[in-house]
Amino acid sequence: MSAARQRPFRRVTSTALAVLGAGVLVAGCTSNTPEASGGGGGGGGEAASPNDEAGETVRIGFSAPAADHGWMAGISQAAQAEADRYEDVELSIAEGTNDVSTQISQVETFINEGVDAIVLLPFDGAALTPVALRAMEAGIPVINVDREFNSPFAARATVLGDNYGMGVSAGQYICTQLGDQPDAVVAEIAGIDSLPLTQDRSRGFADALAECGLNVDNRVAADFTVEGGERTAANLLQAAPQIDAVWNHDDDQGVGVLAAINNAGRSEFFMVGGAGSANAMREIQSGQSVLDATVIYPHTQAADGIALARLIAQDKSLSDLTSQGVPQRIVLDAPVVTAENVDQYIDAAFES
Repeated sequence: MSAARQRPFRRVTSTALAVLGAGVLVAGCTSNTPEASGGGGGGGGEAASPNDEAGETVRIGFSAPAADHGWMAGISQAAQAEADRYEDVELSIAEGTNDVSTQISQVETFINEGVDAIVLLPFDGAALTPVALRAMEAGIPVINVDREFNSPFAARATVLGDNYGMGVSAGQYICTQLGDQPDAVVAEIAGIDSLPLTQDRSRGFADALAECGLNVDNRVAADFTVEGGERTAANLLQAAPQIDAVWNHDDDQGVGVLAAINNAGRSEFFMVGGAGSANAMREIQSGQSVLDATVIYPHTQAADGIALARLIAQDKSLSDLTSQGVPQRIVLDAPVVTAENVDQYIDAAFES
């Protein structure tokens, strides 16, 4: 570790200490198979409530984009694992696709089959809004995951990660490490700049850094791929001879980012990742990497959607809430994973 990497103090914010928020609440408090341990849904399933009792069989249709990215593959795997926890759930998974017309046809098939609920992570939220509205009009509740529809009437419930909160968590962590060094150089490796999620992450990052007097000195954008991460990081390292901290938005592209860092022989800075992949957490555990932390963007969102679909179809409520019914909108936490708490998260992480 270079002497340039000064660590005045290590303080983890309340956000960093938080668990996966609603993801644990939903998965942990609705299972009718409490002994199941959680590969996909993330909850221990130990709560005893009427929700734990098997009810009428619920047929759920699930559609998501192609699993061409570790996080997206984790989404579908976690959804299946969550469905497997319930003896009263029959899950029909459509083949992942990045073709909007194909995904619309998949949802139309679910409508024609008369499923009890649809969990939908749309490739394009706006493009899938009309068919989601048709499902709702047919009396089939739709649970919208990750990418929002552009009509509030297109979903009975929406489960979202917190992109702005990811940026805030990353910025707050860097502030805890560099907050007394106003001249520290901070770099950012974003995802695809045209996407609102990337813009939200960058905005949250800048806002958090501003609270401790820091700013983004060098910023580049990649494309959420290993190759793009390596290429973009190499360009960044050539342009910036001194860096104190880097935030990389995505752990899949982070595989390439780390390769570029190793090829350049740079180690004077620390890095924060994004999404929470298992390989990133192993890097953190090793203590031999510039990767100090990663901010979780839950791949359990669709698993939570399955749990919510079951509750809605069976007219049940969240057992840990006083209010009846299921909330219309759930935004999951964006905790920071470090060497101090990585053991809490790594077993449920997705593989890049």
